Amino acid sequence: MHHYKLLLIILFLSITGLAKAAPEASGDSGNHQTAIFAGGCFWCTESDFDKVEGIVETTSGYIGGHQKNPTYKQVSAGRTGHTEAVKIIFDASQVSYTELLDVFWHSIDPTTTDQQFCDHGSQYRSEIFYHDAQQKKLAERSKMALENNKPFSSSIVTMITQATEFYPAEDYHQNFHNKNPIRYKLYRYNCGRDKRLTQLWGETD
Repeated sequence: MHHYKLLLIILFLSITGLAKAAPEASGDSGNHQTAIFAGGCFWCTESDFDKVEGIVETTSGYIGGHQKNPTYKQVSAGRTGHTEAVKIIFDASQVSYTELLDVFWHSIDPTTTDQQFCDHGSQYRSEIFYHDAQQKKLAERSKMALENNKPFSSSIVTMITQATEFYPAEDYHQNFHNKNPIRYKLYRYNCGRDKRLTQLWGETD
Protein backbone atom coordinates (compact mmCIF):
# COMPACT_ATOMS: atom_id res chain seq x y z
CA MET A 1 0.00 0.00 0.00
CA HIS A 2 2.99 2.29 0.56
CA HIS A 3 3.84 1.85 -3.13
CA TYR A 4 0.25 2.73 -4.01
CA LYS A 5 0.58 6.02 -2.15
CA LEU A 6 3.85 6.77 -3.95
CA LEU A 7 2.16 6.14 -7.31
CA LEU A 8 -0.54 8.67 -6.42
CA ILE A 9 2.13 11.23 -5.53
CA ILE A 10 4.12 10.60 -8.73
CA LEU A 11 0.95 11.03 -10.79
CA PHE A 12 0.13 14.28 -9.01
CA LEU A 13 3.66 15.65 -9.44
CA SER A 14 3.66 14.78 -13.12
CA ILE A 15 0.65 17.07 -13.53
CA THR A 16 1.53 19.93 -11.23
CA GLY A 17 5.31 19.83 -10.89
CA LEU A 18 7.22 19.82 -7.60
CA ALA A 19 6.49 22.98 -5.61
CA LYS A 20 8.69 24.61 -3.00
CA ALA A 21 8.46 23.47 0.60
CA ALA A 22 5.72 25.04 2.71
CA PRO A 23 6.79 27.69 5.23
CA GLU A 24 6.74 27.12 8.97
CA ALA A 25 3.48 27.87 10.73
CA SER A 26 3.41 31.00 12.84
CA GLY A 27 4.15 30.79 16.56
CA ASP A 28 1.67 31.01 19.41
CA SER A 29 -0.16 34.31 19.66
CA GLY A 30 -2.83 35.26 22.16
CA ASN A 31 -5.16 32.28 22.45
CA HIS A 32 -3.34 30.44 19.68
CA GLN A 33 -1.43 27.35 20.80
CA THR A 34 0.46 24.58 19.03
CA ALA A 35 -0.05 20.82 19.09
CA ILE A 36 1.74 18.11 17.10
CA PHE A 37 0.28 14.66 16.48
CA ALA A 38 1.56 11.75 14.41
CA GLY A 39 -1.20 9.43 13.27
CA GLY A 40 0.13 7.63 10.22
CA CYS A 41 -0.48 9.20 6.82
CA PHE A 42 -0.44 12.95 7.37
CA TRP A 43 -2.95 13.49 4.56
CA CYS A 44 -5.52 11.73 6.75
CA THR A 45 -4.46 13.28 10.04
CA GLU A 46 -4.60 16.76 8.55
CA SER A 47 -8.04 16.09 7.08
CA ASP A 48 -9.41 14.81 10.40
CA PHE A 49 -8.23 17.86 12.35
CA ASP A 50 -9.36 20.33 9.69
CA LYS A 51 -12.92 19.32 10.60
CA VAL A 52 -12.51 20.50 14.20
CA GLU A 53 -13.89 23.90 15.15
CA GLY A 54 -11.19 26.12 16.59
CA ILE A 55 -8.38 24.85 14.37
CA VAL A 56 -6.57 27.84 12.88
CA GLU A 57 -4.01 26.07 10.73
CA THR A 58 -2.69 22.58 10.00
CA THR A 59 0.68 21.72 8.45
CA SER A 60 1.81 18.27 7.38
CA GLY A 61 5.44 17.49 8.10
CA TYR A 62 8.12 15.39 9.72
CA ILE A 63 9.36 15.14 13.31
CA GLY A 64 11.12 12.87 15.76
CA GLY A 65 14.14 11.90 13.69
CA HIS A 66 17.80 12.76 13.30
CA GLN A 67 18.07 14.12 9.76
CA LYS A 68 17.83 17.86 9.13
CA ASN A 69 15.51 19.14 6.40
CA PRO A 70 14.29 15.70 5.32
CA THR A 71 12.41 15.10 2.10
CA TYR A 72 9.36 12.88 1.68
CA LYS A 73 11.44 10.37 -0.26
CA GLN A 74 13.94 10.13 2.59
CA VAL A 75 11.32 9.87 5.34
CA SER A 76 9.20 7.33 3.46
CA ALA A 77 12.28 5.12 3.09
CA GLY A 78 12.28 4.81 6.88
CA ARG A 79 15.90 5.75 7.54
CA THR A 80 15.60 9.28 8.99
CA GLY A 81 13.89 8.41 12.29
CA HIS A 82 11.15 10.92 11.47
CA THR A 83 7.46 10.16 11.44
CA GLU A 84 4.74 11.80 9.38
CA ALA A 85 2.93 14.26 11.62
CA VAL A 86 0.70 17.31 11.62
CA LYS A 87 1.44 20.60 13.35
CA ILE A 88 -1.77 22.23 14.54
CA ILE A 89 -2.34 25.85 15.49
CA PHE A 90 -5.54 26.05 17.50
CA ASP A 91 -7.54 28.72 19.27
CA ALA A 92 -7.62 27.63 22.91
CA SER A 93 -10.70 29.76 23.53
CA GLN A 94 -12.63 27.51 21.12
CA VAL A 95 -11.08 24.09 21.57
CA SER A 96 -8.87 22.72 24.33
CA TYR A 97 -5.77 20.56 24.07
CA THR A 98 -7.66 17.84 25.93
CA GLU A 99 -10.37 17.90 23.27
CA LEU A 100 -7.72 17.64 20.56
CA LEU A 101 -6.28 14.62 22.32
CA ASP A 102 -9.70 12.98 22.17
CA VAL A 103 -9.93 13.68 18.44
CA PHE A 104 -6.46 12.25 17.98
CA TRP A 105 -7.13 8.99 19.81
CA HIS A 106 -10.31 8.36 17.85
CA SER A 107 -8.57 9.01 14.52
CA ILE A 108 -5.79 6.42 14.97
CA ASP A 109 -5.18 2.78 15.81
CA PRO A 110 -3.24 3.11 19.09
CA THR A 111 -2.64 -0.65 19.31
CA THR A 112 -0.01 -1.01 16.57
CA THR A 113 3.72 -0.30 16.79
CA ASP A 114 5.43 1.32 13.77
CA GLN A 115 2.28 1.00 11.73
CA GLN A 116 -0.98 2.78 11.00
CA PHE A 117 -3.53 0.89 8.95
CA CYS A 118 -1.97 -0.12 5.59
CA ASP A 119 1.24 1.88 6.13
CA HIS A 120 4.12 0.07 7.84
CA GLY A 121 7.37 1.40 9.29
CA SER A 122 8.48 3.77 12.05
CA GLN A 123 7.73 6.69 9.73
CA TYR A 124 4.03 5.88 10.26
CA ARG A 125 4.08 5.38 14.03
CA SER A 126 1.50 7.09 16.20
CA GLU A 127 2.93 9.61 18.64
CA ILE A 128 2.01 12.68 20.67
CA PHE A 129 4.67 15.40 20.71
CA TYR A 130 4.20 17.72 23.67
CA HIS A 131 5.59 21.27 23.93
CA ASP A 132 5.55 21.85 27.68
CA ALA A 133 4.90 20.22 31.03
CA GLN A 134 1.18 20.93 30.88
CA GLN A 135 0.75 19.23 27.49
CA LYS A 136 2.77 16.26 28.73
CA LYS A 137 0.60 15.95 31.84
CA LEU A 138 -2.62 16.16 29.83
CA ALA A 139 -1.38 13.66 27.25
CA GLU A 140 -0.32 11.14 29.89
CA ARG A 141 -3.58 11.59 31.77
CA SER A 142 -5.55 11.12 28.56
CA LYS A 143 -3.63 7.94 27.68
CA MET A 144 -4.14 6.50 31.16
CA ALA A 145 -7.86 7.24 31.08
CA LEU A 146 -8.14 5.66 27.66
CA GLU A 147 -6.27 2.56 28.79
CA ASN A 148 -8.77 2.19 31.63
CA ASN A 149 -11.86 2.77 29.51
CA LYS A 150 -10.99 1.66 25.98
CA PRO A 151 -13.62 -0.36 24.08
CA PHE A 152 -11.02 -2.91 22.89
CA SER A 153 -8.72 -5.34 24.69
CA SER A 154 -5.33 -4.57 23.09
CA SER A 155 -2.84 -2.36 24.90
CA ILE A 156 -2.17 1.22 23.81
CA VAL A 157 1.35 1.61 22.42
CA THR A 158 1.23 5.23 21.20
CA MET A 159 4.22 7.15 22.51
CA ILE A 160 4.28 10.54 24.24
CA THR A 161 7.46 12.45 23.42
CA GLN A 162 8.86 15.94 23.83
CA ALA A 163 8.61 17.84 20.57
CA THR A 164 11.78 18.38 18.58
CA GLU A 165 12.16 20.42 15.39
CA PHE A 166 9.22 20.07 13.03
CA TYR A 167 9.95 20.14 9.30
CA PRO A 168 7.03 21.09 7.02
CA ALA A 169 6.48 18.63 4.20
CA GLU A 170 6.59 19.56 0.54
CA ASP A 171 3.83 21.84 -0.70
CA TYR A 172 2.04 19.14 -2.68
CA HIS A 173 1.32 17.32 0.59
CA GLN A 174 -0.30 20.32 2.26
CA ASN A 175 -4.11 20.30 2.28
CA PHE A 176 -3.99 17.26 0.01
CA HIS A 177 -7.53 16.19 0.89
CA ASN A 178 -8.89 19.42 -0.61
CA LYS A 179 -6.45 19.79 -3.49
CA ASN A 180 -6.94 16.21 -4.67
CA PRO A 181 -10.16 14.90 -3.10
CA ILE A 182 -10.61 11.92 -5.42
CA ARG A 183 -7.05 10.66 -4.99
CA TYR A 184 -7.25 11.28 -1.25
CA LYS A 185 -10.54 9.40 -0.82
CA LEU A 186 -9.26 6.53 -2.97
CA TYR A 187 -6.12 6.22 -0.85
CA ARG A 188 -8.00 6.42 2.47
CA TYR A 189 -10.55 3.82 1.40
CA ASN A 190 -7.98 1.37 0.04
CA CYS A 191 -5.90 1.79 3.19
CA GLY A 192 -8.84 0.60 5.29
CA ARG A 193 -8.51 3.46 7.75
CA ASP A 194 -12.18 4.13 8.44
CA LYS A 195 -13.05 0.43 8.52
CA ARG A 196 -10.43 -0.19 11.21
CA LEU A 197 -11.46 2.91 13.17
CA THR A 198 -15.04 1.61 13.27
CA GLN A 199 -13.79 -1.76 14.53
CA LEU A 200 -11.88 -0.03 17.33
CA TRP A 201 -14.16 2.80 18.35
CA GLY A 202 -17.55 2.02 16.87
CA GLU A 203 -19.57 4.27 14.62
CA THR A 204 -18.74 7.97 14.99
CA ASP A 205 -20.00 11.16 13.35
